[in-house]
Amino acid sequence: MRLLPCCLRLLCVLVCAAASRTHPLLAQTPPAIQNTAGLKLLVDSENTQPALRIVLPGHPDTERAIVAIFPEHVTAKKAGASEAEHLYLFRPGHQGESPAWQRSGQSLQYEKDLPGGIHFLARTILEDDGVLFHYEFLNRSDTAYDMIYAVTDPRLTSIFHDVRLERTYVHLKSGFDLLAADTPGRLMMPLSEWLPARYLASFTWPVPSKRVERRPDGITYYNKSQPVDEPMLATISQDRSWVVASFTNITGNVWSNPELTCQHVDPQTTLAPRQQAVLEVKLLIFKGSLDRALQKVISQRSSLK
Repeated sequence: MRLLPCCLRLLCVLVCAAASRTHPLLAQTPPAIQNTAGLKLLVDSENTQPALRIVLPGHPDTERAIVAIFPEHVTAKKAGASEAEHLYLFRPGHQGESPAWQRSGQSLQYEKDLPGGIHFLARTILEDDGVLFHYEFLNRSDTAYDMIYAVTDPRLTSIFHDVRLERTYVHLKSGFDLLAADTPGRLMMPLSEWLPARYLASFTWPVPSKRVERRPDGITYYNKSQPVDEPMLATISQDRSWVVASFTNITGNVWSNPELTCQHVDPQTTLAPRQQAVLEVKLLIFKGSLDRALQKVISQRSSLK
C-alpha cells in the first residue's frame, strides 16, 4: 500500500525539478524588440546558449532567415604563447547554460566570466537599419593578451541563402565584386566538390600567395586575388530587394562559409592586464541596393569601436 504514494512523491519531485530547471530560462527570455521599420530582434529559443533571430517586417516571429550566434566563440592568445585558445565555444541546441538576459530599451545584453580572468559583456542593439553587436572584455588578471576577439556569426537562410556565392559581394577599389568571382567554376561543381569551403578576402592582411588550399580537415579555402577596400561583406536576397551586410571598423579579412551563407568581418584587439577592450560589428538589414549599403558603411564605420 505504500508503493503508490512513494512513486507519486518521486514523480512529483522529478516534475518539480524539471520545472525548476526550465522555468528560470523562460522567465529570463525577454520579449521581441521591434524598430520603426518593423524589423524584430528576438532571443533564439532553439538554442540555450546565446543566439538571436532577426525577423523581417511582416514575417512571422518563427522565421529563421537570419540567426546570429552571439558569439560563435571567444578566442584569445596570451602574450608569448604560440597558440590561441578558445575561452568560449558555442554549442547548438539545448545544451550548456543560458545567459541571464537583460533588456534596456532597444538593446539586449548578458555578462559572463570566462577562463583566464576575463569578464565578458555582450550587447546587441536594434537600430533603424540593422543590428549593432557590442563586446566588452575586462581583464581582471595579470596576464597580457596579444589577441582577443569574439566571432559574430550571422547565418542566412531562406531568401538570403547563397550556397554558390552568386549574390554575396565585397567592395574593391574598382567597385563591387562577387566574393567568389575568381572561382567561376564553382557554379558548375557538384556540391560535394564545392563544399565544405571557406572563401576569404584580405583587408589589412596580405593577400595569401596560395589561392586555393585544401586542408586535412576536408575544407577547401579560397583566397580572393585582390584585397577589399572596405571591411564589409554583403548578400542580397533572391528577389534582390533586401540587403544584409556585415561591417566593422578594422579587420584582417572578411570571409564566408557558403554552406551557412555566414558573414564574417571579425575584428581583433589586444588586452593588457587590468584593462578593458571593446569591439563592435554592425549588421545592416534593409530594403535597398548595394550602393546604399556602401554609403551606410562609409558613414558609420568610423563610429564603430
